[in-house]
Amino acid sequence: MKVGDYFKLGEAFGYFFRKKDPNRPTNTSIKMMHWSNKISIVMFLVGVVVIIYKLFLR
Repeated sequence: MKVGDYFKLGEAFGYFFRKKDPNRPTNTSIKMMHWSNKISIVMFLVGVVVIIYKLFLR
């Protein structure tokens, strides 16, 4: 694997901007699960940015 393979964020951003599938069943618990997944991905990415910021400014 190359170094660039570790920094591919296509799947993470694809999770936020995908189209609705009309064949997929929807209910309240699935919607809440997807929202909690999106929040956790955003929090993780913010944490990585903060750690990288702290590493380079010290």
